[in-house]
Amino acid sequence: MKRRFFAFVAILCVAILCWLAGGVISAQSNLAHWAEWRGPFLNGMARGDAPTVWNDAKNIKWKIDIPGRGHSTPIVWGDKIFLTTAVPTKAQPSPAATTQAATGQAATGQAEPRRRGGPGGGAGANIEHRFEVICLNRKTGKVVWQKTARVATPHEGYHRAYGSFASNSPVTDGKHVYAFFGSRGIYCYDLNGKLVWEKDLGVQMRMRLQFGEGVAPAIDGERIFLTFDQESDSFIAALDKRTGKELWRTARDERSSWSTPLVIEHAGRRQVVVSATNKVRSYDVQTGKVIWECAGLGSNVIPAPVYHNGVVYVMSGHRDPRLMAIKLGKEGDLTGTDAVLWSHTRGISYTLSPVLHEGKLYVVTDSGQVSCFNIATGEPYYHQVRLPRPYNFKASPVGANGKLYLATEEGDVIVAKMGEKLEVISTNTHEDQVFLASPVIVEGELFLRSQNSLYCISESKAK
Repeated sequence: MKRRFFAFVAILCVAILCWLAGGVISAQSNLAHWAEWRGPFLNGMARGDAPTVWNDAKNIKWKIDIPGRGHSTPIVWGDKIFLTTAVPTKAQPSPAATTQAATGQAATGQAEPRRRGGPGGGAGANIEHRFEVICLNRKTGKVVWQKTARVATPHEGYHRAYGSFASNSPVTDGKHVYAFFGSRGIYCYDLNGKLVWEKDLGVQMRMRLQFGEGVAPAIDGERIFLTFDQESDSFIAALDKRTGKELWRTARDERSSWSTPLVIEHAGRRQVVVSATNKVRSYDVQTGKVIWECAGLGSNVIPAPVYHNGVVYVMSGHRDPRLMAIKLGKEGDLTGTDAVLWSHTRGISYTLSPVLHEGKLYVVTDSGQVSCFNIATGEPYYHQVRLPRPYNFKASPVGANGKLYLATEEGDVIVAKMGEKLEVISTNTHEDQVFLASPVIVEGELFLRSQNSLYCISESKAK
């Protein structure tokens, strides 16, 4: 009996040790994922640490050129990086003066002739492109596979300085990668590059002033959510991520916006939140029915919502800018009710999504003003603080280990201390580069996509 008892205890101990080891391995492996463009917590924060000091000659593990034009933020799963781009099938004219004027500096990508559209809009239309999905080895930067999802001639263009036909960041669930090209459809590949399914939702989007498309999908459980906010006939749809079958489609009374959906759970109910001009709306993930809605944002909504402890934080920075904190718990129209805990109208980002960490919301304007708000009260710890020199931003900030990473259009990446006071730790310069995609941080390494290249920055593994 004693022998059996001790044998049982030994087996139990081994099982516990294996379980603990498995937990450690699982926790460690989680560090190797950045499955969608706002990171593992959907709020711009990374797991672990990231490099602090580097430049073109220091701590660059590798750098590779990316063909074509694409501003989508890469994603990472394990040792694989996934990104998208759009490559003209024929050679295009050399960079034009209009592109240089739009960016305020030398053009770094291929320029297209000026086409009908609003100020800065309409570039690239009526030029045939290959819509590419690329998988890279995270350790070396070498191409693992590259697939052409589709060859098509876009019906309308994009903003010549900030747009592309591949601005929608992909997402992954660890088994498949989903590449969304808006009007050109969505494509599901396994991690080895095999096409599993593709779906054309039958939409030729008409965007405000031909500024272009660029909303990332959101993934949750067995569903993937796509928004099509355009000048008319806007909607949100849910697809079965296993087959691409459309599960539901809900019409939206909205015009052009570019805010990525956010899936959250509140009071045991999963919902997908979408920011837009007329109203912020939350939809039941199962049915597509509106749970709650709230007006208050301005036009051209771009920043993604973030969520913490029963409160959603949403923002718009074009005309009638506003940052709002909306407390969940009620259904129906929350406009003008006590569900709106607080709001701000100054120092608000037009393009950049915020970072939320330890009760603080970090907001960076396109012109380089930085603010930090107490998420409970809305009071700023600091507000509209300028960086050491003038900068322009389109890449959203990310955070890691108490540090905020800000990638600029001028090629500098500023690292600042997170907290109640803005303190710049370092300024890291990449000559002749423009950063529009957001930084990515995985296992202590920083990945930066410029208009032409992808960098891996590593302090401990530099070559």
